[in-house]
Amino acid sequence: MKNNAFPGHLAMLVSNMLWGLMAPISKDTLNFFANNDINPIVLPSLRILGATMAFWILSMFLPKEPVSNSDKKKLFGAGMFSIAFNQCLFITGISFTSPIDASVVTTMLPIVTMILSAIVLKEPLTHLKAVGVLVGMSGALLLVLGDGQGLHLDRDHILGDLMCFTAQVSFACYLVFFKDVISKYSGATLMKWMFTFSAITATPFVAPFLAKVPWSEIPLKIYSEIAYTVFVATFFTFLLITVGQKRLRPTVVSMYNYVQPVVSTTISLVWGVATFGFAKGIAIALVFAGVYIVTQSKKRSDLIKE
Repeated sequence: MKNNAFPGHLAMLVSNMLWGLMAPISKDTLNFFANNDINPIVLPSLRILGATMAFWILSMFLPKEPVSNSDKKKLFGAGMFSIAFNQCLFITGISFTSPIDASVVTTMLPIVTMILSAIVLKEPLTHLKAVGVLVGMSGALLLVLGDGQGLHLDRDHILGDLMCFTAQVSFACYLVFFKDVISKYSGATLMKWMFTFSAITATPFVAPFLAKVPWSEIPLKIYSEIAYTVFVATFFTFLLITVGQKRLRPTVVSMYNYVQPVVSTTISLVWGVATFGFAKGIAIALVFAGVYIVTQSKKRSDLIKE
């Protein structure tokens, strides 16, 4: 592992740990919304609008970084794929499906990213990389399905699963198609514009739902969960993933997605709603082994040199 890659690995590890914690937190928020006739689209809307304001405030304390008009067009597309489409589809999908279904669907991100990287970026589809993805996926699946709880097949769950899968495809497109423009600017500048474009696009559609929210009736606990989702699992994590994108290949970045079920399982253990057994230990080991194997696969530049 090269030294300049270490910050990228650390950033992706931390961001996916925080996303893993967001899954049970956002599900609790969405359950409250469902019980109070609040449309689930409100949560991703708050993520987008809240993070947009946070990034603009942060930019006021940083050196001004000009962005060309051509790159703003690219950042518009990046914002649509990584924020607007991804967040709205995934969080809305969770409201229809179960956390287990959603966790299983997220294991598809590295596979989709690996295929897109091979087609678009001409990254080699090596045996080592494929083995790493499969090893990591097997560990993630063992974690979320190891308790004997299978996938749900009713209409609502299937709709939710499809939305969550489409969200993974959308994020994979972001990782692959916009890698070049991401490497040109600081994380704060990138996210300021990406979230701004997403907010401008989403606001006309979500404003009616936000206007109907009974804000005074929402308890402090739900507000604290929303705050975590907006400022920790969105504002902070999206700063971190730009660090990973600048230093790591798209497939390696996506592999850290497998850390999320590890965190969810660990939280369940801490809360006393699950027990730690041999199978979970093997599953966690497989997840991190898969990530390591993919990091050891050869890049396109390495194969060209050979």
